[in-house]
Amino acid sequence: MDQPVSAEQVNPAALKANFAAVATHGDDVAMYFYNYLFLTHPEVRSMFPLAMTEQRDRLLTALVRIVTHVDRMADLEPYLAGLGRDHRKFGALADHYPAVGEALLATMAHFSGPGWTDALAANWSAAYGVVANAMAGAADADARPAWYDGEIVRVDRRTFDLAVLRVRTGTVVPYRAGQSVALQATELRPRIWRPYTPATMPGGDEFDLHVRAIDGGSLSTALVRAARPGDPVRLGSPYGRMFLDPDAYRPLLMIAGGTGLAPMKAMLEQLAADGGRPTHLFHGARTGRELYENEWLGRMAAEHHEWLTVVTAASDDEHWGGPRGRIGELAATEAEWAGHDVYVCGSPEMVEGTVKALVFRGVSEDRIVFEEFGKA
Repeated sequence: MDQPVSAEQVNPAALKANFAAVATHGDDVAMYFYNYLFLTHPEVRSMFPLAMTEQRDRLLTALVRIVTHVDRMADLEPYLAGLGRDHRKFGALADHYPAVGEALLATMAHFSGPGWTDALAANWSAAYGVVANAMAGAADADARPAWYDGEIVRVDRRTFDLAVLRVRTGTVVPYRAGQSVALQATELRPRIWRPYTPATMPGGDEFDLHVRAIDGGSLSTALVRAARPGDPVRLGSPYGRMFLDPDAYRPLLMIAGGTGLAPMKAMLEQLAADGGRPTHLFHGARTGRELYENEWLGRMAAEHHEWLTVVTAASDDEHWGGPRGRIGELAATEAEWAGHDVYVCGSPEMVEGTVKALVFRGVSEDRIVFEEFGKA
């Protein structure tokens, strides 16, 4: 962006009202945006996957988040900075931002119809200027590689729809325990990226990824069903706020659903290496067979019993001999957690339900850390 734009130039109420009206057109909004972008700037088409369904979902998700937080830039800035740094893996350059802004305004104008005015156009332009400046600035300031090349060296299929992949990279990926990286299987599913969280504490050139095949998720399904040792992968720069604060002193509550255990496993390894901290981990799945790391968790709990307790539960398995029920609700009612720092990871539905249950029980929202990822 040539001219700096400030958040004060944005009218949040007008943006939210206009976006709410445009969003009633559903998937057509994202489809129009990308069609316009590729027709007017065909040079950017190679940055995107051939099948655009999942990419359209991500655009709408990002737009909703940006528009609903545009009047709280302090909350939005870390998210935009993360987007900017992460988009370097696509080959995104500062020169591409005007093309995206042009497509966005054309899309909003098209679906606003007679309601589109010069004032709305100026408002959207100002808002996009804030977004683009934050993303481009963060990308320019990041001295790390835009991506890391590696390969799958081991595939451990735990169930028909769940696998643990060992990945080796040529250089150490500088993630913090709990953070995520975007992954592309460059031959299996080229140009499709999905966030995964290393389940191994940082420091080496190998780490595990926990992958579950998701309905409609072309990359996750390919990784679980077809990945083989030797398959090349590409990883984006680490990002996310799911990591341990070395200066924090409060006890920890970790609640994981399914493969949401991955960041918790990395953080537990980090905690053990650092000497421990009072920690309660709850891991839940639908059935007992999906509690795929029970053996490892049992060893950790026995070895570090002075600071770690572990509870595993199944929600839909009448043969499971342990606790039954949704893990978030079980954890929320197990004890008083108001004095804890809380980490939650799982499906969007699991995270939403868990956060609501915790808040209802008196846990402050600003003590709860979780990520928001889409499927792929």
